Amino acid sequence: MTTTQIRFMALLRRECNRFFKIKRQTLGAPLLETFLYISVFGAALGSRIDKLHGVDYVVFIVPGLIMMAWAMNAFSNNASSILQQKFQRSIDDQLSSPASPLELLLAFTFGGFLRGMIVATLTFCAASLLVDIPVDHVLVLIPALFLVGFFFSQLGVLVGVRAEQFDDVSVAQTFVLQPLIFLGGVFYSAALLPEPFQTLTHFNPVYYMIGLVRYGFLGYSEANVALSLIFLTAAAGALFAVNHRLFSRGYRLRA
Repeated sequence: MTTTQIRFMALLRRECNRFFKIKRQTLGAPLLETFLYISVFGAALGSRIDKLHGVDYVVFIVPGLIMMAWAMNAFSNNASSILQQKFQRSIDDQLSSPASPLELLLAFTFGGFLRGMIVATLTFCAASLLVDIPVDHVLVLIPALFLVGFFFSQLGVLVGVRAEQFDDVSVAQTFVLQPLIFLGGVFYSAALLPEPFQTLTHFNPVYYMIGLVRYGFLGYSEANVALSLIFLTAAAGALFAVNHRLFSRGYRLRA
């Protein structure tokens, strides 16, 4: 391994060790939350709605729950990790180390990415015990999930860098991220909404992410799959470029 790879792996291992030390909070709690969503919505609404677009309701919501698990955990991991290290000033050691801004950014990015992936994988396994989940388009599903995880990892980094207190992260997660995800079609089909709510849903970027993941699992999407992939790739790349510039400048990272 090269020196660069060794530095990156050390930084990444530090991030992974952080959330594994409190795995009941970082892994167990999100998994229980998703399991409750499947149980409650599947039992309470599944018997009444039966099917959506020819798919059992409980199966219809699982792709959105998997995407939500990946997105929320990738975001919260990076936002809280960076802000915590800023408060403890432990990030100063990393900034003064030989690691480049790119290596630091990638370490934070993939720390959140891996936590989100682990929770999403556990969510898929738990859901598979309750319902039969098809995977119709794996070549769309894999890049869609990768881009979703990467995008929300970058978003978490951005919020963590800009945040000055823990309330800033909570506000972003509670009043921005969660409403966008819940109103993006996790528990319903936007095609069934009356106007103007159906049109407004199309301005929600998470709607297209859920559509991509749902298409990968179920073969159903209300949006153009190719365009959604292109726009998601562009958005993730733009966020990464912004974060790299912030790390290069040490924006709100240095004392």
